Amino acid sequence: MTGGSGSVLVVGEALVDLVPKDGDGDVRAAQFGGAPANVAVALARLGTPTVFAGGLGGDGFARSVQARLLAAGVGLDLCARSDLPTALAVADPGADGTGYHFHLQDTATFRLPDLSAHAAGFGAVYVGGLAAVVDPAAKAVRATALAAAERSLLVVDPNVRLDRSLDPERGRAALRRLCGLAHVVKASDEDLERLWPEAAPEDTCRSLADGGRLVVLTRGARGSTAWTEGAPPVSVPAVPVEVVNTIGAGDAFVAGLLNAMAARGAFTARPAPQELRAMLAFASEVAASVCAHAGTEPSVPVRG
Repeated sequence: MTGGSGSVLVVGEALVDLVPKDGDGDVRAAQFGGAPANVAVALARLGTPTVFAGGLGGDGFARSVQARLLAAGVGLDLCARSDLPTALAVADPGADGTGYHFHLQDTATFRLPDLSAHAAGFGAVYVGGLAAVVDPAAKAVRATALAAAERSLLVVDPNVRLDRSLDPERGRAALRRLCGLAHVVKASDEDLERLWPEAAPEDTCRSLADGGRLVVLTRGARGSTAWTEGAPPVSVPAVPVEVVNTIGAGDAFVAGLLNAMAARGAFTARPAPQELRAMLAFASEVAASVCAHAGTEPSVPVRG
């Protein structure tokens, strides 16, 4: 299956977040989650043809996940399916952001197929998140990314997660390799501090951009900045909003960025400065729409 030059293939995990309900840490609600799945839903809601390729299980959580993806208009023909259960992420929101504890092993979520043969059929291929570092998915993500780097526009959001169930050194190495393959890297300052602790995030962005990449750094309420090779950085402020929720805001941002590229007719790592500024501004609007309400699905902003 291919989606066409204006479409995006999103590779990674769709899982269930268990989040505190109404501020009560003793009561948790099941919520659709997984950074790649959030990106896929947001892209489809914004009008970009999107195919999600992940592992879907045989439990009630998997049926809910599938229904959410289909309701948004996401294609699922490239998903792998099994009778295994769905992975769980227990969210722990705090003043410094949301931490997670994961239940990942022996789940359908990380039984991903090698999609390298399909990469050329899409305008852009997005990878990142837990699937990039959790076996057996990591091998399939790596193979797909290698193909996308040669035949499409490879977009990487490392979305670094820390948990006792994850090997930090192995995960860091895998994500750094993916960033090295990418045409577009979107990362938070926290992601880059964890991946390249020896350098300031801005210095890491400049170094990555010098390899011909578009590198976008997000800083939450402090806005975002993008670097391209041989050009000064471009910054935009965050859209002011009364924050209700931050889960999924970064995923909405990268979806807004890719949707803005698609709307301009080309997935590219070398947009003109004014085009880049407009794309960042739109992505910030999409992220702000998530922060303004509970849940991870954006409201659809009106384009300027």
